[in-house]
Amino acid sequence: MSGVPEVTDADFAEEVLGSGLPVLVEFTADWCPPCRQMAPVLRELAAAEEGRLKVVQLNVDRNAATTNAYKVLSMPTFMVFRDGEPLRSMVGARPGRRLREELRDVL
Repeated sequence: MSGVPEVTDADFAEEVLGSGLPVLVEFTADWCPPCRQMAPVLRELAAAEEGRLKVVQLNVDRNAATTNAYKVLSMPTFMVFRDGEPLRSMVGARPGRRLREELRDVL
């Protein structure tokens, strides 16, 4: 999709819930224009915060179990997980600066 690693229902627990780092998950879809707009923002964030924050995507169309478990209804939805727990949910595309501000207390 965007160069950001994709997680699935099968590996979500290991890659996200079991991560030693905070994880930003973008719930996304191939058909979602705002999701495509976020691709460069997420790539930049992942590179800038490497070692402090893990950034991944989950395609809602191919991973209904995780999407339903977290009650995701709109794309893009961003969820921040730390120590296996969701800390925050944010809906909609946003500039990189705003996303960084929203993540400040997580990092």
